[in-house]
Amino acid sequence: MEAEAVVKDWWLYHGTGEGADRRARLEAGFPPPWRDFTGAPDPGYAPPGCAGAAWERTWRRGEGYVPDEPEKDVVNTALHLRRPLLVTGKPGVGKSTLAYSIASDLNLGPVLHWPITSRTVLRDGLYLYDAIGRLQEAGLEQLRTPGAPPTAAATGATTGGGSAPAPPRDVPSAPSISRYLRLGPLGTALLPQDRPRVLLVDEIDKSDIDLPGDLLTVFEDGGFLIPELARLAQEDPTVAIGTDDDPDAVVRITQGRVQCRYFPIVVLTSNGERDFPPAFLRRCVRLHLEPPGPDKLARIVRRRLGVDIDSGEEYQDLVQAFLDRGEDGDLATDQLLNAIQLRLAGAWSAPADRERFLATVMQHLTGPTA
Repeated sequence: MEAEAVVKDWWLYHGTGEGADRRARLEAGFPPPWRDFTGAPDPGYAPPGCAGAAWERTWRRGEGYVPDEPEKDVVNTALHLRRPLLVTGKPGVGKSTLAYSIASDLNLGPVLHWPITSRTVLRDGLYLYDAIGRLQEAGLEQLRTPGAPPTAAATGATTGGGSAPAPPRDVPSAPSISRYLRLGPLGTALLPQDRPRVLLVDEIDKSDIDLPGDLLTVFEDGGFLIPELARLAQEDPTVAIGTDDDPDAVVRITQGRVQCRYFPIVVLTSNGERDFPPAFLRRCVRLHLEPPGPDKLARIVRRRLGVDIDSGEEYQDLVQAFLDRGEDGDLATDQLLNAIQLRLAGAWSAPADRERFLATVMQHLTGPTA
């Protein structure tokens, strides 16, 4: 189709895969002056590449996505401006899958996923600190060395002043804080790298009212401070902690500060359950996804299942049934894929089962019959 053949020179994301050359252009591109960050990568840390189980999941989910020309225009606008992409639309139109498509198309490694609930706060995405576990470990150290004075961790004291005398050699030290800290998905995405990671912030409209506003500073600064490490900076200026990808794949944090070099590709999804403050919207590039029409559905089925809709009346009938039922309530595209997959397997093939088949695999997500 003509729409599939459109390619623009300025595009980095095409949605077709095999984007090694376009990834090189992405890495070499110049950011806007107000999005130029100066984080220094840790030479001992390497983010996961395009291999392994996590990458396989990202690639499988993203390679079947079929973007239209307007979608590519908006995605590439966000890539060039290095701004978060706020994707809205009804459930099931592919908002989350778009993030995986960007990662797989440009070979950017596994997607970092941050699912949002009403209880989510900013720190959940930045880092996790197991303070209770560290306190328990300090208590165990006291039991192993009877009669020793309490450690700083056991008493809750900090060592930020540097004026206290060093403890005797037989006094157990507090367990290293590095074992109890781990970067979250947003924190991992903000690690300084020459190549951006893709971060999916899923269903941000379900968040507490304060979260979008809390994200503003992080989006503008491209970094954040870990107070637990900043307080120890004089005694231990560089601490190695785990990442969201792998708690054992440690990265060194200096002075408690995480500062990106290349701002990550942030995809925020929303089902439209709430409005966002203007200050938040101003910092995002917005994309609204409409439910796919007949032509796009045919392309999705061909990409996902290798089935040409025009090759059989039963497939055309399923697409038309999907469109007709969609007028009475929302449906998700994968429901059509499920229906065609069942037909390929020979299930529900009796003519008398048609209505029960459609009611089973194409149940409305919204509306009076949901």
